[in-house]
Amino acid sequence: MTAASPAALALGVHPGMAVAKAQALIAGLEVRDADPAGDGAALERLAVWALRRYSPVVAADPPDGLHLDMAGASHLLGGEAAFIADLSRRLADSGVAARIAIAPTYGAAHALARFGPAPALIVPPRDLEISLAPLPIAALRLDAAAIESLRRLGVDTVGELAALPRAPLALRFGPEVSRRLDQAMGRASEPFELVEAPELIRVRRAFAEPIAAPETLARYTAKLALQLCEALERQGLGARRLDLLFHRVDNRIEAIRAGTAKPLRDAKRMTRLLGDKIETVAPGFGIELMTLTATIAEPLHYRANASSLIEPATPDLSDLVDTLANRMAHGTLYRCAPTQSEVPERNVRRIEPLAEPAGVTWPADWPRPSRLICPPAPVEAMALLPDHPPVSFTWGGIRHRVKRADGPERIFGEWWVRDGELEAVRDYFQVEDEAGERFWLFRRGDGEDPNTGDHRWYLHGIFA
Repeated sequence: MTAASPAALALGVHPGMAVAKAQALIAGLEVRDADPAGDGAALERLAVWALRRYSPVVAADPPDGLHLDMAGASHLLGGEAAFIADLSRRLADSGVAARIAIAPTYGAAHALARFGPAPALIVPPRDLEISLAPLPIAALRLDAAAIESLRRLGVDTVGELAALPRAPLALRFGPEVSRRLDQAMGRASEPFELVEAPELIRVRRAFAEPIAAPETLARYTAKLALQLCEALERQGLGARRLDLLFHRVDNRIEAIRAGTAKPLRDAKRMTRLLGDKIETVAPGFGIELMTLTATIAEPLHYRANASSLIEPATPDLSDLVDTLANRMAHGTLYRCAPTQSEVPERNVRRIEPLAEPAGVTWPADWPRPSRLICPPAPVEAMALLPDHPPVSFTWGGIRHRVKRADGPERIFGEWWVRDGELEAVRDYFQVEDEAGERFWLFRRGDGEDPNTGDHRWYLHGIFA
């Protein structure tokens, strides 16, 4: 038996058990033939999906795992915790149960994902040995004979194995046990075969002698960008995501990932985007192979700019957006756009920096502040009811005397959003204090009927 469902596991069935024994243990047990080829193909498809979305360095870890190198890419996803949350959610939505571990080494991540105490773990380098110590020796990917021999010697955990003298261990079990332990602890490198989707456009450059100088890496990055643009042009495509891999002589891989707001086929812009991150590459003893891949590519059709003597040319901000977006965390670069709502905190949303306008505009009669305070801050105000602006208000322990005011602008609640807003009313005032600062205040209620609000005052925004 190669696998068991959660219900079968709960009843005592486990992988490796004989089918006859499992059927004797559970009446009516449903048994299906294993499909190793189909499982392997599905794992490859999952690896390609992870390559496109999460990391430029992805390898399949048969029969049921993936290896993702998040170095240099986790900040684009909002950090390691955000990466785990996003990956777990997307896999769960697809019906895939997953255990995820982020660790300094591939061997440690493999062990913790399968034998760790929690389904999601982040282990910093300083806690690597402590986290691995209580795990069973099977977590080190040893063969069954070595595991059985070690258990007969009373060695059950990684910590007990690490405490043994190295020379007798190698003499009795050969180099494999020590090698796996060193790989998990980060004392030895571990090569792995990267997943490569045949449909991806890729160019590469191998070197007879390893290179390491940053200026040399930058020069060959420019050459690879030019080759990639030529390959993209032949297919009428533009790159939306670029992955530049540096294969070191010690079998480690350094990676740079850059994204674009629009399909890109400009070698100079590609070089600039990738060159901004060259300094993050640690060449070690040298780079023997560089690979540049358009992980995501879309159709690109250049359109000639028609000159006009009347309308000014629309500026192209995509270069600026790409530069900023690749220096910031994912989701931190955006543009604000209005929505179909009169309530101020609901009539704004975040959109992509270069997204097309939706055709909705803010009210033209009443300006909106550049800074909106959410949730609105309660203030103490003095005002005549029902519709006079405040004479003064106190916010954060500071009293502001109002010199000028305009309003009220009445905004009604949205009963179709919340039942409690059926009669709700806000009266907004733009006020300026004696120091020249301008604020946006509102009173809850119409100043007469208590059913419309409790007539308390709030600060909702500050004008520039």
